[in-house]
Amino acid sequence: MHQVGGVLLENVLAADDGYRGHQIDCGNGHRATFVDYRSKTLQTVLSTVKLRRAYYHCEDCEQGLIPMDRELDVVSTSFSPGVRRLMGRVGSKEPFEEGRQDLEVLAGIVVHTKEVERVSERLGEQVEEFTRQERRLALAGKIVLVKPLPKLFYIAIDGTGVPMVPRETQGRPGKDNSAMAKTREAKLGCVFTQSRVDEEGFPVRDPNSTTYVGAIETAEEFGQRIFTEAIRRGLRCAEQVIVIGDGAPWIWTLAAEHFPGATEIVDLYHARQHVSNLAKIVRDSPQAKSWAQARIQQLDAGDIEGLLATIARLRPKSHIVKDELRKATTYFQTNMERMRYLSFRNKGLFIGSGVVEAGCKTIIGRRLKQSGMRWTVRGANAIIALRCCHLSGRWEPFWEARCA
Repeated sequence: MHQVGGVLLENVLAADDGYRGHQIDCGNGHRATFVDYRSKTLQTVLSTVKLRRAYYHCEDCEQGLIPMDRELDVVSTSFSPGVRRLMGRVGSKEPFEEGRQDLEVLAGIVVHTKEVERVSERLGEQVEEFTRQERRLALAGKIVLVKPLPKLFYIAIDGTGVPMVPRETQGRPGKDNSAMAKTREAKLGCVFTQSRVDEEGFPVRDPNSTTYVGAIETAEEFGQRIFTEAIRRGLRCAEQVIVIGDGAPWIWTLAAEHFPGATEIVDLYHARQHVSNLAKIVRDSPQAKSWAQARIQQLDAGDIEGLLATIARLRPKSHIVKDELRKATTYFQTNMERMRYLSFRNKGLFIGSGVVEAGCKTIIGRRLKQSGMRWTVRGANAIIALRCCHLSGRWEPFWEARCA
């Protein structure tokens, strides 16, 4: 049936050979002259079809052009838009070889693994340009928000390592300044909203309100990325803005620059982990658990002053333990106002970064951190863009924009 459909499609396409007159505009203000007809084999979702298209040449630009290829969106490719869409879909979800196999088994489309990789990366770059253009329009106030915005507007930020090919980590130290790094940090941000709390007073995220942005880039570049996404989602109309992250200084530097006045919250479970790690260092094993539980109770109550006072009463002899206590004291002092968890709970706010942490696992970990994988920054960013597009519900708008 696919082959029959392919024959019909080929006949439909043969009705127009792409001839647009003896001369046409080349696109650069010059005139391109008709030369001859050229054939092309195109892989479609039905079968392979042959095209006969008029070829023009511009002497001023010293370049050829085929109008029909532009109209069919097959310039410099032998795959139809529908096939490229499928290739991008499978390439963003699974290893390229598995994606190639699925295309053959499920759709009867036979391609090479490298072609799935190249098309996926190219589509990822197009998605990035599409979202960048949308954010530029949002900054200019040219995107109208139709849905009424809820009171609470969240921005959650996190980072996770992506395994890289050696040339991408050249000159970058690994953990604890040891050997050369094997990963690069992918930064991920999500925007979501909250309109209500449940019967027990716990916050409930609005359905289908979460969108993601991410890339391997500097904190400054990512700051602009998450800021413009927040603008696109309606930041300027929000009643209250909340930024959630772990204790990484770059996150709060970014928040201070782009979201001044926002309520800043350190993820409760990261803070608890700091307490648990500290307990293992300063207390003997039988006492560590009870000491940690008491400190976590102080933390949950937002009593950071009491927690710091307890830490200050410790008198370790080891220089290593003293150094860890100093680091812990700095951490809790710096983030004191971001840890008023009882107050945040009473206001019905989220106090955990589970949404963005789950995003790190789903968007990045599940696809880019499988056994044996090594990425270039370009390739990883393309796949991250594709996956953010999918999970943000932006796949259809992207393709509609391409058609337009």
